[in-house]
Amino acid sequence: MKKKNLKIHKIIFFFLAFFVFFSLLPFTIAADKEEERAQLEKELKELEELILKYDKDITKTEAEKQTLQYQISNIRRKIDQLNLQIRQSNLVIQSLGLKIQDTEKSIMETTIKIGEMEEKLIDILRITEEEDKKSYIEIILQGETISDFFDNIVYLEVLNLKNKGVLKDIKDLKFNLEGHKISLDGEKDSLQKTVQLQALQVKESEAARKKQEDFLKMTEAQYQQYLKEKQELEKKAEEIRSKMLELVGIPDVETPTFGEALEVARWVQQLTGVRPAFLLAIITQESALGRNVGQCYLKDASTGSSVGINSGRIFSNGIHPTRDLPPFLILTKELGRNSLSTPISCPVIGIPGYGGAMGPAQFIPSTWNLYKSRLTNMLGRIADPWKINDSFLASGLLLSDNLSSSSNNERTAALKYFAGGNWNKSSYAFYGNQIVQRINCLQVFIDQGTMTDTCSGLIFIPS
Repeated sequence: MKKKNLKIHKIIFFFLAFFVFFSLLPFTIAADKEEERAQLEKELKELEELILKYDKDITKTEAEKQTLQYQISNIRRKIDQLNLQIRQSNLVIQSLGLKIQDTEKSIMETTIKIGEMEEKLIDILRITEEEDKKSYIEIILQGETISDFFDNIVYLEVLNLKNKGVLKDIKDLKFNLEGHKISLDGEKDSLQKTVQLQALQVKESEAARKKQEDFLKMTEAQYQQYLKEKQELEKKAEEIRSKMLELVGIPDVETPTFGEALEVARWVQQLTGVRPAFLLAIITQESALGRNVGQCYLKDASTGSSVGINSGRIFSNGIHPTRDLPPFLILTKELGRNSLSTPISCPVIGIPGYGGAMGPAQFIPSTWNLYKSRLTNMLGRIADPWKINDSFLASGLLLSDNLSSSSNNERTAALKYFAGGNWNKSSYAFYGNQIVQRINCLQVFIDQGTMTDTCSGLIFIPS
């Protein structure tokens, strides 16, 4: 009997232990998920800090590259300038060489003339001396008159003086030519020395250029290494973000609860920096937190006309036929969705333009295409604009870009979200004003857990 009771007690104990174990299991799993998520957040933060450091290193290295490229360009310009100067100097040296040859030829010709003139003067002097030595008897015997004799003497003296004058001019010419040759030789020597100096400068500049180019190659290699390492870190960070997305645990529902939507918005903040109140204000304005993602279906895949889901009304301007229809058809095919039964926004009656906006974030297909690759890289799969997580992230990325181009002005960023390049039209001011109201309401609710009736109407029963 005791053994039987003992056996019963063992069975009861086993079932109690089993019950306790499985009742505590969800809490254990939840705790493990929180711990894993906290660890991933820590690791992500460390990676983001490393990526920021790499950004600074890349910026610094890029500046160094630009400096080296500028220095190399300057050295190349200097080398080109020196080569032109050398070429110019060599042409002048060639010209001087020709002038020196001409001058040497002139000096030689002048020297010959001087020799000829000197010989003539010697002959004149000899004749004059012979005439001076003649006696009266010789003059009479030769049949010359005294008058003829003296005429000859005077003629010879005049000729001698003229020859002496010409000889002096020729000697002066030779002296000048020799001086000119000395000047040309000096100028040629000076230019040759300048060319040699410039050639040395070219050699030094080439060495400096080669050294700078070697530095540039090293810097470029370091720059590419930084880029590669940064890309690896970014890839790892994306993997962690994707894992964190899985840990968020938001079910794939069309209309999330406010708590679920807030959890996703907080996750988006980690990726984009957009505060949850701002993101939720936009999603609330666009689709009532995912409750209204469009009241039309595409009717004609060739014209872009749409039809009201409930009203049956046909809209010829359902979706822009060239801008948005082709990417819409491609996207729905990629996602395995039926393009004719996937909800899109209807055109606004009375306002020119098209419908075709998709999902909770209400992106038109052409705008979604702009963010498609970024979303795919971050999520690790093709992004779906009708899914809560994907649409919230897409909205966060667009708002982050708009904030960057709007000096972090949330109202302006919201208007750009709504109207693109036409954001500053006065007719769209209502949109910006409503977003600001919703942001304020949501921030108070997130911080304090309270909400006025007015705010409740704006958030949970949006107009």
